[in-house]
Amino acid sequence: MDGDTLYTIGALARRTGLTVKTIRFYSDTGLVPSTDRSPAGYRLYDIHALARLDLVRTLRDLGLDLAVIRQVLDREISVPEVAAAHADALDVQIRTLRLRRAVLRAVAKRGSTPEEMDLMHKLAKLSDDERRRLVHDFIDDTFGDLDANPDFVEMMRSATPDLPDDPEPEQVDAWVELAGLTQDPDFRTAVRRMAEHQAAERAQGDTTGLHHDLTETVRDHVGHALTAGIAPDSPEAAPVIDGLTARYAQVFGRTDDTDLRRWLLTRLEVANDPRAERYVHLLSVINGWPVPPSLAPVFAWFIEALRAGLKQ
Repeated sequence: MDGDTLYTIGALARRTGLTVKTIRFYSDTGLVPSTDRSPAGYRLYDIHALARLDLVRTLRDLGLDLAVIRQVLDREISVPEVAAAHADALDVQIRTLRLRRAVLRAVAKRGSTPEEMDLMHKLAKLSDDERRRLVHDFIDDTFGDLDANPDFVEMMRSATPDLPDDPEPEQVDAWVELAGLTQDPDFRTAVRRMAEHQAAERAQGDTTGLHHDLTETVRDHVGHALTAGIAPDSPEAAPVIDGLTARYAQVFGRTDDTDLRRWLLTRLEVANDPRAERYVHLLSVINGWPVPPSLAPVFAWFIEALRAGLKQ
C-alpha cells in the first residue's frame, strides 16, 4: 500500500484483521470516514484512513469506549492523557479483582453461607477512608464524650485497619471479624465500661497514661509462675502477688494494702475482656504487623490470684 492508492473495505479488513462489518460501523459513525467512492459507489480508503483505523483498533483493545476514542481522533484530548486516565481506571479494576479473589478464597476456606459471602464482599470493597471511618465511629461512640485516658484513645485512633490492595484470605477474614466486633453491642458496652472506668480514675487524679512497663512486669512475674505450674489460689502464688502489688503501689503512689488490691482487681476485671485483645490481634493481621503474644492467660492468672488472696 502506498500514499496514492485507495482501498476497499475488504482490503482494509484483510490488512487489519477487523471484519468488514466493524470497519463499516466505524465508517458510518465517522470514526474512520471513507476517503472517496468508487464509480460503483463502494467506499474507498487511503493510507491515512488505514492509520486512523489502526489507532481505533488499538484504543479499543485497551478498553476505551468510542466516545473517548472520538475525542482522541478529534484532538480534544491527547493519547498520553487517555493512557494515564485509563491506567488509573485499570488500577481500580485490578484492586477490585484482587479483593474478589481474596474474598472467594476466604469463602472457600471457611465454607461461608451466601449471606456471609455477600457481607464479606461488601466489607472488603470499602475504601480505606470508609474502613477508618467505621473504626473511628466505634471509638467516638465508646470514648467520645468521656475524659478517658488520652494516650489510650490516641493509640486506638492511630491503629486503623489498612487492608492491602492484594490481601490474603486471612486478612479479609480478619477485616470482616473486626468490622463485626465494632458493631457488636456487647463489645461496645464492654469498651464503654473501660472508658468510663478510665474517666473515673482520671477524675480522681490519675494522669499516669499507659503502663507498658507494668504490663511487662506482670508478664514476667506471672509467666514464671505459669511455667513453674503455680496455681493462682496456692500459697506459692502469694509472693508473686506481693511483688506485683508493691510495684503497682509504687507506680500509682498508693499504699500496698487491701484497698489497693480491691482497686487493682476491679481495674483488671474491667480491662481484661478477651475481645479487646482479639481486636488488637485482628488489626495486626489486617495490617501485616507482627501479632503480639496473648496476655489472656497471664492476666487471667493474676485476677484469679488476687481474688483468692482477698478471700483469705
